[in-house]
Amino acid sequence: MRFAFYGRVSTEDQQDPEASRNWQLARAKALVDKHGEIVAEFFDIGQSRSIPWKRRPEAIRLLAAMRDPSRGFDAVVIGEPQRAFYGNQYGLTFPVLVHYGVGLWVPEVGGAIEPESEAHDLVMSVFGGMSKGERNRIKIRVRAAMAAQASVEGRFLGGRPPYGYRLADAGPHPNPAKAAEGKRLHQLEPDPVTAPVVQRIYAEYIGGRGKFAIAEALTQDGILSPSSNDPARNRHRTGVAWAKGAVGVILTNPRYTGRQVWNKQRKDEVLIDVEDVGLGHETKMRWNARDKWIFSEQIVHEPIIDVETFQQAQEIAAAKGAGRKTRERTRTRHPYVLSGLLHCGVCNRRMQGQRNHERPFYRCRYPTEYGLANKTEHPRNVYLAERDLLGPIDSWLATSFAPHRLHDTIDALYAAQPDLDVDPAAAAAEKLIVECDRALERHRAALEAGADVQLVTGWITETQARRAEAKARVSMKPKQQRLTKDQIRELVERLGDIRKVLSAADPIRKREVYRQLQLQATYYPGKRQVRIEANLDPHWWGYGKCPRTILLDNDNP
Repeated sequence: MRFAFYGRVSTEDQQDPEASRNWQLARAKALVDKHGEIVAEFFDIGQSRSIPWKRRPEAIRLLAAMRDPSRGFDAVVIGEPQRAFYGNQYGLTFPVLVHYGVGLWVPEVGGAIEPESEAHDLVMSVFGGMSKGERNRIKIRVRAAMAAQASVEGRFLGGRPPYGYRLADAGPHPNPAKAAEGKRLHQLEPDPVTAPVVQRIYAEYIGGRGKFAIAEALTQDGILSPSSNDPARNRHRTGVAWAKGAVGVILTNPRYTGRQVWNKQRKDEVLIDVEDVGLGHETKMRWNARDKWIFSEQIVHEPIIDVETFQQAQEIAAAKGAGRKTRERTRTRHPYVLSGLLHCGVCNRRMQGQRNHERPFYRCRYPTEYGLANKTEHPRNVYLAERDLLGPIDSWLATSFAPHRLHDTIDALYAAQPDLDVDPAAAAAEKLIVECDRALERHRAALEAGADVQLVTGWITETQARRAEAKARVSMKPKQQRLTKDQIRELVERLGDIRKVLSAADPIRKREVYRQLQLQATYYPGKRQVRIEANLDPHWWGYGKCPRTILLDNDNP
């Protein structure tokens, strides 16, 4: 017989991948030596056992190979079932093997699993439960150890230091094995540049200054905001000025009192698709309630703020709503057609949806979020009514379907379709794979630099899971079928008056149409004009100028 070997090792196992592969392969060979030979190997590295087969790269490759009649192997042999199957994964995977006529050999049953054997099915289900229980026990032990390290030892458990602190060497790692590898502990020490800024923020807040006024003053004095101070980790932020949100975070961080704090956030496993449980879970970061935070029993690093000052700041913040009568509020979601598509021409930020007299508006409140001391000339509020835009935009778009332009529009729609060999979802997944590869390189560099092993390995596991999921999308996404020009013409003629169709369309679907047209709008409040750009070519976005542009006059749309 010809066998394909499958194995798996993850960062959770704390094993050398090569050593783990060798002993799993040795067990598999010992089982099948008298019956045949192993002709193919599929070994997943860095994949958690909780990730289902359809999201593990090598398992995906194995499942794809089984579909090929000339696959070259007759059965799959597993070195250890606890590493291959987790929870109900055996029940989801074995029927696929049976369907394609591929056997499954496992050392724990002494050979091939019989599809009709209830005993074999029970044994494999037990191993899946044992695998899940082992992972849960590891999780409990790790969390208990980290809680003790933070509470009793006050150990810094990794992550970026809060604004005002920097990392300092705290000696060799207490674990002899890790110390032999050169791993070292770290602790927080005040940053001589930013620590005085933290003290200033607390002093001004206790002195009666508001968060926005503090942000304005810091910007006025040319002090870099947290995102500007560490731009490498804040590429998603502008960093042009201090935000009142950043001031608020500093005013509520107890680590400035010298105590270590852990468990402010937790990882929740959420189903990726409730309609397809087999896809497994993805990890979401959630904030824990304050009573769940773990504080060190002693002061473990040099305080920037004394306890009395910190407590006073918390009392001031808590008293903000004292005496106010509260009432229950019902949140109602309103669709905004131009959500994410309309930008402010002064600061280039996206304008936010705002209901006013039950009508949709868009606004930019830059001065209420950022200090203006960076000389940005910006009105306090920029408002624009949605009704002033949709009519002219729809009329402009409808001109593409006028009789004298219809032929060119159909040609453009036909050319804009993705090629049979290029799927947009698959292209997005491939882009995500590249981003994950870059993130993995950064995580490995952090490990070599001496970052906390447990924290970084957690990052690596999450990134590898995302990469595996993206890779599964690339390999399993069905291709789209292109429409012919005649089919496109038939659809257009069936719609009738395009302008009436757009004006009566559901706002959510209409927003999706705008996004597919790559529509972008920029509002210039000083000129009371809106610049609209759109394009049907999916390869254009981000390159050069848009070939179709209009300028709407807000006073005379």
